[in-house]
Amino acid sequence: MLKFAFLAAAVLVSADQALANGHGGSSEPPPPKPDAQTSPARVVQTKQGPKLVDLKGMTLYYYERDTSGKTSSCDGKCTESWTPLSAPKDAKAVGDFTIITRNDGSKMWAYRYRPLYTSPADKAPGDINGNATTMLWRVARPEE
Repeated sequence: MLKFAFLAAAVLVSADQALANGHGGSSEPPPPKPDAQTSPARVVQTKQGPKLVDLKGMTLYYYERDTSGKTSSCDGKCTESWTPLSAPKDAKAVGDFTIITRNDGSKMWAYRYRPLYTSPADKAPGDINGNATTMLWRVARPEE
């Protein structure tokens, strides 16, 4: 009889733990698992071929004078026409996306070591109005 009592107690403790682990017994969900850092941009298909867009769907551009892979050539007044794709201070490289430290100390994303920007001339996802402003700015494409 004593063995049966111990066995019944063990079953009850196991059942209580199972209910508390998401099977109806706990009022608090388990803590979320930390997400792996996700890419700051994605590729979309267009009539002109694939292009990179930010997570809001806005077209990304690169500046042909950004060639060092370590800095951005677009500072000061340039950032009124071209918005750097900012990265959080703790961002880490993900795949072909790297981090550039700007002259002001802020961080921005680069694709294959070319800093990425959006254009205020683009008003809606998919717009490519920034491409026509000067020949030094290009739509960022995954094959480049």
